[in-house]
Amino acid sequence: MKIEFIGAAHEVTGSCTLITACGKRFLVDCGMEQGKDIFENAELPVAPGTLDFILLTHAHIDHSGRIPQLAASGFSAPVYCTGATFALCRIMLLDSAHIQEQEAIWRNRKAKRSGRELWQPPYTVADAEQSLKLFQAYSYDREFSPAPGIRVRFIDAGHLLGSASIEITVEEHGQTQTIVFSGDVGNSDRPLINDPVSPKAADYLVIESTYGDRLHEKHADYVSQLAAVLQDTFDRGGNVVIPAFAVGRTQELLYFLRIVKEQELVRGHAHFPVFVDSPLAVSATEIYSGEMEEYYDSEALELLSKGIDPIKFPDLRVAVSSEESLRINQDPEPKVIISASGMCEAGRIRHHLKHNLWRPESTVLFVGYQTEGTLGRILLEGASVVKLFGEEIRVRAKIVQMEGISGHADREMLLSWIDGFEKKPDFVFVNHGSDTTCDLFAQTVEQRFQIQACAPYPGAVYDTGMGAFLAKGNRSPINKAAARDRRAAMFDKLSAALQRLTAVAGRYRNASNKDISRFTDQILALCNKWDKK
Repeated sequence: MKIEFIGAAHEVTGSCTLITACGKRFLVDCGMEQGKDIFENAELPVAPGTLDFILLTHAHIDHSGRIPQLAASGFSAPVYCTGATFALCRIMLLDSAHIQEQEAIWRNRKAKRSGRELWQPPYTVADAEQSLKLFQAYSYDREFSPAPGIRVRFIDAGHLLGSASIEITVEEHGQTQTIVFSGDVGNSDRPLINDPVSPKAADYLVIESTYGDRLHEKHADYVSQLAAVLQDTFDRGGNVVIPAFAVGRTQELLYFLRIVKEQELVRGHAHFPVFVDSPLAVSATEIYSGEMEEYYDSEALELLSKGIDPIKFPDLRVAVSSEESLRINQDPEPKVIISASGMCEAGRIRHHLKHNLWRPESTVLFVGYQTEGTLGRILLEGASVVKLFGEEIRVRAKIVQMEGISGHADREMLLSWIDGFEKKPDFVFVNHGSDTTCDLFAQTVEQRFQIQACAPYPGAVYDTGMGAFLAKGNRSPINKAAARDRRAAMFDKLSAALQRLTAVAGRYRNASNKDISRFTDQILALCNKWDKK
């Protein structure tokens, strides 16, 4: 079996891995890159029409977004995923195609005026529709064989409705090997969906590392955090603008807002309106409210048994048309506006930011990971001015990040997920993380489990029969300035950690001598460890 790392190698998005086994060639995920690139994805070394199938972990565009492009280039084999992933891809891939068609119109209008070559979108709505005919759905834990000698099982990854880790068992040359792809491993105790499940055994593991170098806030009370932001903002007469991924995060927020409404946690504004301004988010919410019980957790099922929709409530309003979207900012009543995209890179959220960023009474509340280089990340890092639609906008609104809310497992959760294997993998490949995070998490896996681990670069090829890399991949960043920016960001993170350590140390002022001594010894032991290096 050969494993070739195409995308999300030393980067967070663009997941794509090529497997060659039993005379077949197939992909695990085929995602679109989002945000700033540092390493260029490897080119797919085979013609799309020669691929035998695709295994898809979940519907997010950074995992599924290039499937229509393959279909437009000759791919016509099955795409295997769970039923919920198929349902979500039906709306997400069409939405992605529509956005690209609209971008082509905008770009080509400018190109014609300047005499430049016209831009062709990677794929069209027709391409997306054609690709969706290839999808075949399987439930969790139902083993199937997409080709002789290859068996596949989807396991609940707890990241998104229908998200899966994928267990692939290959029998060739008289040998049986199992490789597991984690997909995106979910955070624990999230609404609507179950916690991630660890597979039982693997010889090889490909694991994501989005939060592989940090910890989430423990037992974060999302409802109380959200209620506090709403109370503060509404009392000031402003709007709460929430950039949120249309699929997954928007529905979680609606779950929390239903509780806020139900328990009357915002005083004096009982009937505040909540707008979901995204055609995709509206469609996804209908899917979540549909017949998806097999993917729900016990709490959601209990609500449904009582006739309660977990994500719908009074004062919930949706905006589908452009006219409905424009009217939201014409209404002076304080309100919640949930809109995509979650990283503020495109979509209607940019219009809401234009109307609210300059208002000191408003709040922009971030509830998800912001990739470096995106507008969301720039705002979180304290930008005082941003440019939207060619206009400079002064940032006077409160910029707040909701602590602890994340669709991804943190470092300890990822390690716990690995620890849940009854038979640990012999080799771990770390991907789907920033440049430095991939390497750091690979080191952590080696230290914690004494398992060989590495973070491959784009184009790296590993042969399980030889037990060695046939190609190391491209280690040269395409954007050296971005690489320097990332190193600077990592040092800023170290400085922030030092400030946090200082704050923690300050709490020991009135502690017992024994506790102070123990804490001091821990700090000195860490310093001594790095002095030796």
